Amino acid sequence: MQKLRVTLLTGRTIDQGTAKEHGKLSDIYLESVAICDMDPNDMKKLGIRENSNIKITTKHGEIIVKATESKRAPHSQIVYMPYGLWANILVNSATHGTGMPSFKGIKAEIQPAPTEKISNIPQLLKQTYNKGF
Repeated sequence: MQKLRVTLLTGRTIDQGTAKEHGKLSDIYLESVAICDMDPNDMKKLGIRENSNIKITTKHGEIIVKATESKRAPHSQIVYMPYGLWANILVNSATHGTGMPSFKGIKAEIQPAPTEKISNIPQLLKQTYNKGF
């Protein structure tokens, strides 16, 4: 399976902020946060389409999210995810004395994941931290 090396950036989005009002366990929140904006040409290289499931892997973790076509292209091999548990799994939890992890410039690999499912928050907590609801 083809993989693409990328640099991951994370941050706040309007959609993420408004979806929080529905609750972090809502489908609306999941759909606004469990996504990764990609350059359209990078999506073509991997043979994926809008809303296809992809696996993102860093040295800190891996996660399944939906690929979304970036409206701010071109930015080859730079991807963006909204803040949320899905992005948090991919970042280094060390804060290096600042009190905040580094949410920018994370080396990652992306590959198509057509048969894998996106986990919701309770599933992610159980998978990642062995804690359930």
